[in-house]
Amino acid sequence: MTVISNVMGDPNIFWGINSLFVFALSVFCAGVLIPQILLISFRKRLFDVPDERKIHQGVVPRLGGIAFKPVVFFSVALALGISMLLGDSQFLGKIGNESRPLAFGFCTIMMLYLVGMADDLIGIRYRAKFAIQIICGLLVIAGGLWINDLHGLLFIHALPEWIGYPLTLFAVVFIINAINLIDGIDGLASGLCGVAMLFYGLVFFMTGEYIYALLAFATLGVLVPFFYYNVFGDPAKKNKIFMGDTGSLTIGMMICILSLKLLNSFPVNSSMQQPNAFFLAYSPLIIPCFDVVRVYLHRVRNGKNPFLPDKNHIHHKMLAIGMKQYTAMIAIVLVSVCFTLCNILLSRYVDVTLLFMLDIIIWTLGNLWLTRRIHMTHSKL
Repeated sequence: MTVISNVMGDPNIFWGINSLFVFALSVFCAGVLIPQILLISFRKRLFDVPDERKIHQGVVPRLGGIAFKPVVFFSVALALGISMLLGDSQFLGKIGNESRPLAFGFCTIMMLYLVGMADDLIGIRYRAKFAIQIICGLLVIAGGLWINDLHGLLFIHALPEWIGYPLTLFAVVFIINAINLIDGIDGLASGLCGVAMLFYGLVFFMTGEYIYALLAFATLGVLVPFFYYNVFGDPAKKNKIFMGDTGSLTIGMMICILSLKLLNSFPVNSSMQQPNAFFLAYSPLIIPCFDVVRVYLHRVRNGKNPFLPDKNHIHHKMLAIGMKQYTAMIAIVLVSVCFTLCNILLSRYVDVTLLFMLDIIIWTLGNLWLTRRIHMTHSKL
């Protein structure tokens, strides 16, 4: 009883155990559920058939994302239920203060989960998906999460509602599509999102936002077994799976909620140098966000529909210079980690606008180098 009392008396230990529990439970549940999704997909012949735009060979089910929302919600709900049964109410009281953003946030995840499932099964026009994403953005704002401060980016700090609301709406739609579009090679979207979830979970845990830490760690947990089946699965053995739009839209919405919460809630202490809140919230998303801007501008410049898919993303460029899928995936994830860590460290000392411009310059130079390498490779053929 003394041990239990000590655990309940220390919020870090109490919620640390909860975080480990939801992570382990998500890993276990997803590890059980994904093979069942594979089995049903092959029995019902629900495949992602290769075409000229896609990289994979052989038929691969793309319904892995069906496991994401149920596993995350179940794991977090069970952890909270057990905590309420055994824990001290003072540690659970703060959850009640987050009921509004969580209620609206869960509605948005449910909507995009259903839209993604419908798109994976029967297909949905991109205009309809955009409309649903806009509604989700409005619901997030209704929940009280919106960009009310740029924390010095472009020398802007506090924002009024008439600017913050449209900016938040744009950010939500933009981030969801950035995550969706980066899902082009094995392990890339799940790897990038896994790193982001680990980062968000640790930051929320350290700042005392425990419910959001649980959401991040639960999402990380469901991505781990998916990553295994996605990267190491073999189509010939019928154990390879894609997340599909069900997964990418769901994870994209979760990232929107967590990043907005981090942007709004990170404590500011003027007595010490702290990382900039904007870079804390969005540095893990630099790769997918910068890439979708570059691809969009490239399509517009070449007179193509900016909303139709092509093979001009960063991973396609890496494959074009001869990299293997695994190598390209690992390289992009490592670059994302470097961007995140360097930005967070430097934002304590460097002006955030200057740091943001430096990120753009580095990204542009990297893409110019890749383009040159592609031209050199093709000229030798």
